Amino acid sequence: MAEFPQVVQVIPNRIHKLHTTRSWEFIGIRHNSQKNDLTENMGKGTIIGVIDSGVWPESESFNDKGMPPIPSHWRGICQQGDEFNNTNCNRKIIGARWFIKGLVAETKKPINRTNTGEYLSPRDGNGHGTHTASTAAGYFVEQASHKGLAAGLARGGAPLAHLAIYKACWGEGGCTNADLLKAFDKAIHDGVDVLSVSVGIEVPLYSYVDLRDTIAIGSFHAAAKGITVVSSAGNSGPTSQTISNTAPWLITVAATTIDRAFPTVITLGNNQTLWGQSIDTGRHNHGFAGITYSERIAVDSTDSSAKDCELGSLNATLAAGKIVLCFSDLYDQQDIASAATAVQEAGGVGVIFAQSHNDGLQSCDIPCVKVDYEVGTQIISYIRRARSPIAKLSSPNTVIGKWTSPRVATFSSRGPSSLTPAVLKPDVAAPGVDILAAFPPFNSKSGNGYYTLLSGTSMACPHVAGIAALIKSLHQHWSPAAIRSALVTTASQTGTDGTDISAEGPNRKAADPFDIGGGQVNPIRAMDPGLIFDTSTEDYVEYLCSLGYRTSSITRLTESDITCGRKRQAGSNLNLNLPSITIPNLKTTTSVTVTRTVTNVGEFDSVYEAVVEAPSGVEMRVEPQVLRFDTTTRRLSFEVTFFSAQRVHGDYKFGSLTWFDGKHRVRSPVAVRVITYESYADA
Repeated sequence: MAEFPQVVQVIPNRIHKLHTTRSWEFIGIRHNSQKNDLTENMGKGTIIGVIDSGVWPESESFNDKGMPPIPSHWRGICQQGDEFNNTNCNRKIIGARWFIKGLVAETKKPINRTNTGEYLSPRDGNGHGTHTASTAAGYFVEQASHKGLAAGLARGGAPLAHLAIYKACWGEGGCTNADLLKAFDKAIHDGVDVLSVSVGIEVPLYSYVDLRDTIAIGSFHAAAKGITVVSSAGNSGPTSQTISNTAPWLITVAATTIDRAFPTVITLGNNQTLWGQSIDTGRHNHGFAGITYSERIAVDSTDSSAKDCELGSLNATLAAGKIVLCFSDLYDQQDIASAATAVQEAGGVGVIFAQSHNDGLQSCDIPCVKVDYEVGTQIISYIRRARSPIAKLSSPNTVIGKWTSPRVATFSSRGPSSLTPAVLKPDVAAPGVDILAAFPPFNSKSGNGYYTLLSGTSMACPHVAGIAALIKSLHQHWSPAAIRSALVTTASQTGTDGTDISAEGPNRKAADPFDIGGGQVNPIRAMDPGLIFDTSTEDYVEYLCSLGYRTSSITRLTESDITCGRKRQAGSNLNLNLPSITIPNLKTTTSVTVTRTVTNVGEFDSVYEAVVEAPSGVEMRVEPQVLRFDTTTRRLSFEVTFFSAQRVHGDYKFGSLTWFDGKHRVRSPVAVRVITYESYADA
């Protein structure tokens, strides 16, 4: 309102209180005080291992004031190296290791520490690991912000959990299989309770017994030892079948937005006021400057690269001193930061970047504002009409609670799994857009660092790792499968406006299980799920047998003698005791029956009734329809039979099966594809 010509000044009227950095409060965890009902342990007694790019130990997020003693089951070390010694570990960062032999063997050359800012030690050279570690278990830090934006109390999801750092990823060379597998091995040895792994591969995926999928192999051994492994879904969305980390013993996490935005006013020379978003502060001079459209100042008018402001595409004489409007194509790899670099090199003073999606903001060296196509088109119309078009870019503000959320981020990889579509992936969704967390100091080898906003499923993953630590702290004997079940069956499918969570993409739509799995994580409900779907290592071995893998390959994975025998029977891969049901090949002429077993972890005497929402064109029958638990009956099985009500080949349709006892809603997402062509039967 302050930008309107008729308004002299706007003075907010508010009650002052501490603001949090929002993502944790948005999903229901309020650690402003160090007391909270079901999450009051705040991860106390648990150890979260983070396999990533290392850590910046001086960050305030890793101070150990108020931290409990190191758990007695910890067996790790604080490995020394460049700018890292025993004093960098404390009661928060209780151990750290680094792994580089695999990278050196792969690249045949040593790490270039001079040009890359890397460290031959657990110290973080690029910031990714620091950000994820502080998101999962950072301690309380007051007045954290990104240059004044998103200001408030920073903390991880499990602020009293301890951290163990495993640096296996390097800015120059990425993360090699050998280093990742070694990191898993050491984490298992050291005694971590939860592993956060924001790493993955792109399609085509390797089989779960293929040595090239070290995340599947390492996480199998971790899960067998009772360690919950949380992984990122990947950033190849919104295309379907792009999801990675699809092994059934993993918790795979999609990324969603939160209800925080950074609106920025764009004032045109005709006094028209438009809105975009930006996280750049301090660079705006708040004065008017000339504005032009990038294709008007192209070096080569026949080259379309000027449209999205690619490097070298803009005429420096015509760009000098101007704000440049750039348009990104739908699947363009160009981003706002790259466009700003191109405009700056051509002499421009600001960028307005029109893009179809609006999830994830970046900092630029000159003022930059992201807008949607509608706003971008309005600006072009003004430029075309005005004789000397001018515009002014104002500084952004932080606004909470005014945007419908969550929404599935465009970049978040989508299911179904291209390798094993009968295993629903992702499992759940969590905040992963514009997440504020700790980061190393910029262009400096010393200092406490700062806090920055990053986006990606890499940011969503540690949210769920933190929640897994909260659950583990409360339910110390729960298995990784039990923790996953609690997360999936209690997740939410509803946004802040009371409607279905939406998914960003070429066309916004209601999110389905291939976008969000069970839904947006709900930590408070996950602490008390009522029923759980538990799965043992033997169940996973039987599942691998049902996929037709060679016995020798499964034996190599499990490091124990395996005999598949009858475990290879057709259709048994549908009976893995997951908290979801996916039928990728329901034939129009036959029915499919799956079995699930639930364990009562709530009140002893409980009666649950089945509530069925069948996918369109599919009939679902549940037997029995009532589950009765008492002091002697803690586990019960049920069957779900699916019939096709259509006679044509179809795509996936979605529904759910919910068990309700008057208090707990134990919801399993359901996905079914009806087929008529036999070629799909083994998909």
